[in-house]
Amino acid sequence: MHTTEQEEKTQKMANIPEELPILPLRNTVAFPYSVMPLAVGIPRSVALVEEAMKGDRIIGLVSMKDPSIETPRPGQVHEVGTVAKIERVMRTSDNTLQVIIQGLERFRVDHWIDESPYLKARISISPATMEQDLETDALARSLREVAQEVVTLSPNLPKEAIEYLNQVEDPRYLVYLVAGSIGLDVAKGQEIIEANTVKEKIRILIAHLSREKELLTLGKKIQTEAKGEMDKAQREYFLRQQLKAIQKELGETDENQSEAEEYTEKLDEADIPDEVRKEAERELKRFKGMSPHSPEYSVIKTYLDWILELPWKNSSEDKADIDNARQVLDEDHYDLNEVKERIIEYLAVRMLAKERNIEAEKDQDRKKGMPEAMGAILCFAGPPGVGKTSLGQSIARALGREFTRMSLGGMRDEAEIRGHRRTYIGAMPGRIIQAIKRAGTRNPVFMLDEVDKVGNDWRGDPSSALLEVLDPAQNHAFRDHYLDVDFDLSDVIFITTANMLETIPAPLRDRMEIIQLDGYTEYEKVQIAQRHLVERQIRANGLREDEIRFTDEALRKLVQDYTREAGVRNLERQIGAVCRKSAVRIVGKKSTEVEITPELVRTYLKKEKFESELSENIEIPGIATGLAVTATGGDILFIEATRMKGKGGLTLTGQLGDVMRESAQIAHSYVRSKALELQVDPDQFEKTDVHLHVPAGAIPKDGPSAGVAMVMAMASLFSAQPVRGDVGMTGEVTLRGRVLPVGGIKMKVLAAHRAGMTSVILPHRNEKDLEDLPDEVREAMNIILVDRIDEALDAAIKPEGETDASAETEMEQVVNG
Repeated sequence: MHTTEQEEKTQKMANIPEELPILPLRNTVAFPYSVMPLAVGIPRSVALVEEAMKGDRIIGLVSMKDPSIETPRPGQVHEVGTVAKIERVMRTSDNTLQVIIQGLERFRVDHWIDESPYLKARISISPATMEQDLETDALARSLREVAQEVVTLSPNLPKEAIEYLNQVEDPRYLVYLVAGSIGLDVAKGQEIIEANTVKEKIRILIAHLSREKELLTLGKKIQTEAKGEMDKAQREYFLRQQLKAIQKELGETDENQSEAEEYTEKLDEADIPDEVRKEAERELKRFKGMSPHSPEYSVIKTYLDWILELPWKNSSEDKADIDNARQVLDEDHYDLNEVKERIIEYLAVRMLAKERNIEAEKDQDRKKGMPEAMGAILCFAGPPGVGKTSLGQSIARALGREFTRMSLGGMRDEAEIRGHRRTYIGAMPGRIIQAIKRAGTRNPVFMLDEVDKVGNDWRGDPSSALLEVLDPAQNHAFRDHYLDVDFDLSDVIFITTANMLETIPAPLRDRMEIIQLDGYTEYEKVQIAQRHLVERQIRANGLREDEIRFTDEALRKLVQDYTREAGVRNLERQIGAVCRKSAVRIVGKKSTEVEITPELVRTYLKKEKFESELSENIEIPGIATGLAVTATGGDILFIEATRMKGKGGLTLTGQLGDVMRESAQIAHSYVRSKALELQVDPDQFEKTDVHLHVPAGAIPKDGPSAGVAMVMAMASLFSAQPVRGDVGMTGEVTLRGRVLPVGGIKMKVLAAHRAGMTSVILPHRNEKDLEDLPDEVREAMNIILVDRIDEALDAAIKPEGETDASAETEMEQVVNG
């Protein structure tokens, strides 16, 4: 800076008063020695400028902390700013002022004097400290160089600024010149102006400018690359146009035409229905006239691929050998005679249809709009682990067909079944068509797992979409939204699986032939283990058949003491655990051959998880053993009743549903009405509260089949006669004492047999269901059929001579207080 300029600055600083009007700045910072324009429109600020123009034109400029405040107060503005002189003021048409100011020097607010009509404060001039040494010179040179580089890279700064920077010698002037020119944000600008030394200000600026330089360099690199890509694309376009012209002159075709010809050739060779061919030719015509860069190009290409790859007429030839099919089914699964007979029936019908040319007649009926329902839609319903899914694979092997499966559990979108329309980006056919394509034939065995667990929400109801798929009278013309042409599913053997039939919608259940797979008996489980499970686990654990052998007694112990299920899934898991323990012995050279005995099972698997017999020998009145059906098969259910002094109330616990609670009310009313016949004082009911509980309390329960057990528990409670512990019971009761039929008889009786019971009380009208029981269970169990609850009471209540005297005394003490 020249000497005359320095003298002028000193003179101006000497004329700065100690009290100044303070003008708050919004979104900007004023620096000393810099000239900047201001737009003043707030009435308070306009009054400040007009008042200053009447005097020495000296004002203080400070930045606002919160720019959203229109008229900030002390504390809402920074207290370090710049003293400035107003050089020029112009009034615009909208009554705002355009003010040009010249920054003089930095100041600090000592204290505020006034807020009205504008801010006014006592200040002290606070120039930045500058040391004349080599470090200051080096910092100034670095700042000058990096500022010049930023000016060179920035498109918004004039290149003449480089020359002007070279002329500035004073480091302090250089700092404020650069800071005021590069468009700092308020926070960074305030940081610079509040720094007390020139060195500190230079360091802040160098750090900021270095980052800015990196950003500008990276941005320029990105722009250069983008421009290069654009130039490359334009060059390729022109070359492609020239190539197209050359190929036209030579009579050659381009890539798009060759692809179109390839699809035309494939379409001519494909054996597809007329409707499908017509739709494919229409899309191919669009494809030929389309540019490869068009978004529709890949959509049509994918559609044509699907049309050509689907097995429209490719089908597997069924093995017309009934004896072979029966042998395959027997090899893979033990028992399940009803399912096997149904498959044999289906095979026999197909063989007759083929021999007598019924297929041709069926096709003619379809053309007339009279579809013949010859398909097979089977639903295997039963608890987990009974072999529902594996049975489907066996059926495919027996018939010589391909096998494919799809899980419906948790499915909520209807488009999963029918597919998406091609108007959507990334549209694909539904999972039915996808599975058919994977199978490679139009007549696979198609397993739909967990049909009882299909959900629905705002995206649609998949179970409704399944109505068409699983209806033999409709699925010969199944129309996927993506293909938009009919696909014949009538030759597909659909097999669904479910644990609970109650959750399947009635229209869907009506379209399926339900085949119930109930639990296995102990004998059946041992046979299944010896024939299938042991062999499979020996292979899975790297053993050979000559290295390990399971005795029937060991398998029986696994069934009785380590599993409690309707199927055999946990049994296979326990067999696998025994095989792994044996593998450790063989690898450790402790043994070359292991025979699995009940004692070794106990050693390997530690303590038993279940008791093989009924764990509780009932001696206390008020307890009865009911039978129930759950998602995992049949189970026993204890009904517990107790009484205490009260006013005749009935309390029910154990998470009972509405139907079960009503059964408890009926049982209570029936026992109360038959008090004299039960040799019970009727007055006891008026002064006794009854509490009925069904363990386990954390599991919800519902249904009417526990009615007999509830009556039994209450009759036992009031008569002080215990119920026999080896008797299970089920049945719905009425107020007249009739016992009505219930469902799940086979699973309930099997559960009683597993629990070690010897007798079961059933409704007489369920006698027909006993045919489903295995022979060994019917022989082992005493089946008591009853029409009235009186008969059940006679069969289950212990004779008076067997009553536990201590239990009767205890109950009398409870009632009498």
